[in-house]
Amino acid sequence: MFRLSILPLALFMLLGAARVDAETPERMVLMVSVDGLANFYLDDPVAEIPTLRRLAAEGARAQGMIASMPTVTWPNHTTLVTGVHPGKHGVLGNSVLDRVKNEIVPLVVDPIFNKDELVKVPTIYDLAKQAGLKTAALIWPATRGARTLDWTIPDVGSIALVKQFATPSLLEEFTAKGIPWGMQEEWWNTGRIAERDRMFAQMGKHLLGLHRPHLLLMHFVELDHAQHRFGPRSPQAYAALKNQDACVAELWQELQRTHGGRATLVVVSDHGFVSYRRRVLPNVLLRQEGLLTALGTRITGGSVRAVAQGGACFVYVLRDEDRAAQVAKLAEQFRQLEGVGAVISQGDFAAHGLPDPAKNPQMADLVLSAASGFNFVDSPIGDVVVTPPDGVTKGSHGSDAAEPDMHATFVAWGAGIQAGARCGTVSNTSVAPTIGALLGLKVKNMDGPVLQPLLDGK
Repeated sequence: MFRLSILPLALFMLLGAARVDAETPERMVLMVSVDGLANFYLDDPVAEIPTLRRLAAEGARAQGMIASMPTVTWPNHTTLVTGVHPGKHGVLGNSVLDRVKNEIVPLVVDPIFNKDELVKVPTIYDLAKQAGLKTAALIWPATRGARTLDWTIPDVGSIALVKQFATPSLLEEFTAKGIPWGMQEEWWNTGRIAERDRMFAQMGKHLLGLHRPHLLLMHFVELDHAQHRFGPRSPQAYAALKNQDACVAELWQELQRTHGGRATLVVVSDHGFVSYRRRVLPNVLLRQEGLLTALGTRITGGSVRAVAQGGACFVYVLRDEDRAAQVAKLAEQFRQLEGVGAVISQGDFAAHGLPDPAKNPQMADLVLSAASGFNFVDSPIGDVVVTPPDGVTKGSHGSDAAEPDMHATFVAWGAGIQAGARCGTVSNTSVAPTIGALLGLKVKNMDGPVLQPLLDGK
């Protein structure tokens, strides 16, 4: 398995130097990511979200937030804390391809890499720590082994990794307090996601009350899980959303109790959601074209490989000879394929915040975006490239970030926020610099501007 390059933390700090503005009162920011919280839910009368609506009414909100492409969890959570697109921060998808070994490298739940191996630019918690502030994160993607988090439980998939990478004293405190941190893997595997998120809410309250970090990042996943299984706007999705709202309410109450008027609560999401009933299997097409070989479900070789990202798909050309001609031919084939809404070629990568594959070999040669009602699948099995409609509706994300249903959420309340403020559709690259402004940090080298219309200027 290939290893990603590591930039020394000292270089991170030089690239994004920060200091605390002495004129800014000491503040605390809690950022909660509700995975898959599409912006449309805030205005959906069916959604039971009294907390989120009150936060938006008393605080500020964007009319929508455009996620980074592909609109999946790992790249977008990294954009939220770096303020730059994936082409700069280096987390390109939920998985990438090792071109040399022709093997998928999973990034989701950080099974392989530490944060410094994945994230190539400073994060807002790096900068806060450099400025002397206390930092914490619970279940935030791409934070495994992060040296600038004072307290952390990273978003890893196994209890063995939790024990290895979580802050030991924090686990001891949870044990003493009766918080069953050791159940998180079992609860995930048995579908008890609501209990898992409620437990993380208790952990967050503990951190706020005892350790009082200046910056706390948290990540809830039940809504994303429900929408994948049953589709957005399904009864199950609405039930999960109600639970997520209750988790935010608990944290909000604790934040007010422990931090009074100096705290800011920011609620964001990584992407929206769309429904699908049909699937596109690019690797089947590649196998039929003689560009890929497979033994059952296992891809054994070939000159081209597709890696599905839900509503997006990365297509890698693995041989250098006639690469440009091969890429151009594939692009035309995929443009003609039912279920493919758009084909993004290398010339358009920069406009989508993606890197040049000549400079970053993890980057694909083509990116496919699914048409409405379709989802990409990795499997090379069978002769059907585009399936007929399934009997059940499911949910997906990853596709075109400009689609309104794919817009994410941004709501902010508390210290530094102008009550009742509104702004139009923003980029998620503005979240990190805005948090920097709320904490009194002077940050630079971020793609997004501070959301100044939402700040009270005090």
